[in-house]
Amino acid sequence: MLGELYEDALAGLARPEIEYEDGRRTPLRIDDWLHAIPGDASILDRCQGHTLDVGSGPGRLTVALAERGVPALGIDITPSAVQLARSCGALALHRDVFSTVPGTGRWARVLLADGNIGIGGDPDALLSRVAELLKPLGQALVEVEPPGAPLAKDMVRLSHAGRCSSWFPWASIGADQISELGLSAGLAVTEVWTDAGRWFAALSRGIDS
Repeated sequence: MLGELYEDALAGLARPEIEYEDGRRTPLRIDDWLHAIPGDASILDRCQGHTLDVGSGPGRLTVALAERGVPALGIDITPSAVQLARSCGALALHRDVFSTVPGTGRWARVLLADGNIGIGGDPDALLSRVAELLKPLGQALVEVEPPGAPLAKDMVRLSHAGRCSSWFPWASIGADQISELGLSAGLAVTEVWTDAGRWFAALSRGIDS
């Protein structure tokens, strides 16, 4: 999906932008994914028990959890990102969240940080999948857009110096819209917080979900 441009960005060989079908462009925040950034601690502090980091990329959060003594597994669809995460000490697998995931139904926490609620362009389907991954009373910890931001479903691609990836679906959702989507997946919002300009929500799976 992200392809060679993303892998080149991880290696420091390219600085691609995210291009939208309507012509908008935003930087790919690759530096944020390689090193700890403000706000990380607030989501890491809420990870109790076995934690699955979905879309773990180069493993920033997965490594930080391991260093805290929290059992954590990262999954990502980009092989070079998985290799980089492993080289940094993370336990990581090359895996799509919608494929077979170890521990399905037994994870205490599932992370969707760094905009990964957008994976697949369908937050409803993704949250339903997360509910399947969680154990009863487990929590999804999701990074969202600030309140007032609309639910957006877009086709995007990476571009740099005349090179472009294939188009792929991506989504974003505001803090005040996550509750409705969560309920449709059997997840109830138990907390919304902000730290260092970032917004997060905790969604809990019920016993009978």
